[in-house]
Amino acid sequence: MAFMPYVPPEQLMKDRSDFAHKGIARGKSVVGLEHADGVLFIAENPSSTLHKISEIYDRIAFAGVGKYSEFEDLRIAGVRLADLRGYSYGREDVRARDIANGYSQALSTIFTQQMKPYEVEILVAEVASDYGRNEIYHILFDGTVTDEHGFVGIGGHADTLTEALKGTFQEGWDLATAVKEAVKALSSAEGREIEPASIEAGLLDRTRSQRRKFRRLSDDEVERILSG
Repeated sequence: MAFMPYVPPEQLMKDRSDFAHKGIARGKSVVGLEHADGVLFIAENPSSTLHKISEIYDRIAFAGVGKYSEFEDLRIAGVRLADLRGYSYGREDVRARDIANGYSQALSTIFTQQMKPYEVEILVAEVASDYGRNEIYHILFDGTVTDEHGFVGIGGHADTLTEALKGTFQEGWDLATAVKEAVKALSSAEGREIEPASIEAGLLDRTRSQRRKFRRLSDDEVERILSG
């Protein structure tokens, strides 16, 4: 029989937490913020196909940092959960809060029961209709979930991003201002200018006439905004 040394539970949790933090810190950060017409997600992402920002359902979007394969698994699970709820009940019953709670439970189970925790940090947002209150949920690798307001930064430079946005954020920004300020905060956190071609941007736009409110900003649109 193999000898298994005893490790105090608090030390085990600390080791898993440190491991997850290090994995997340190696990735690029994401900014989420509210603007006049919805919710914007901005990230540095040189890849044009491996997205950090995606749609979950009609009014719900997802953003992840850390290990791509792991937050992509979570994104797919979120899409399936949303589709199941929409099919079983109704499209209006699919809420970001329920998706966030599902992620929280899954990540908490992985963190406490599996040998290796997920090296991820994610955001789930829902845009309100008729200029009501938007919802932005921040879920950590251990399942901790918080309800964010206005803006949030996640990833290796989360604290720096939050401080940068705290000093500049104003409610009611138009889209162009929101994009410029988010990119400025990311550049400040990275300590270098981020090229427009490396920016991934997606938003939930309540003014869209379509049922699906998510859309991506093209490279040309981002460059035009940043050069304006």
